[in-house]
Amino acid sequence: MNTVTLEEAQAQLPELLDRLQPGEEITITAQGQPIAQVKKAERTSWPSKAGSYKKPGFWMAPDFDAPLDDFKEYME
Repeated sequence: MNTVTLEEAQAQLPELLDRLQPGEEITITAQGQPIAQVKKAERTSWPSKAGSYKKPGFWMAPDFDAPLDDFKEYME
């Protein structure tokens, strides 16, 4: 775990955050006592990939893209 003083964090915060790996933490101290922890967020890939939807209970009829009977005369 990395530890920096409050003064160092104020002077170099953008650089400190750039060096962090996702999930890694920095502890900020003042007068030798920890006062805050900063953790770099783990990003998900965006945009999402096709077929990555995992919600349970999702159901699609096997003929969802079949032509509708109401439009048969337009399809001839």
